[in-house]
Amino acid sequence: MPTHYSGTPQQVLALDTFIKFTRATATLEASLYQDDALEGLTPSQFGVLETLYHLGPLCQGQISAKLLKSTGNVTLVLDNLEKHGWVERKRETHDRRMVTISLTPAGAAMIAEVF
Repeated sequence: MPTHYSGTPQQVLALDTFIKFTRATATLEASLYQDDALEGLTPSQFGVLETLYHLGPLCQGQISAKLLKSTGNVTLVLDNLEKHGWVERKRETHDRRMVTISLTPAGAAMIAEVF
């Protein structure tokens, strides 16, 4: 269903494209949940584990930038992944503000299984 927005042709095309991408994403996520393809992980949890699996240890800000999520959302996701023992946080000695997130062996095994 196209948008009823009456802007310039370029604006209408941009909005139509955005709507289609949003609907496609929602359809894909629903299918993944229905088939339990993510093995009980939320899309955000899967995103964090997948990012760390392919890119290695990163700081929280880098993870949030890669996933296009807020740092507050990533904090909550990391808290839950840490409770499961799938990630660990390590405060850097040279800069205590910097916390590096890495997969644990259990987290690596979990994301490898999902793939």
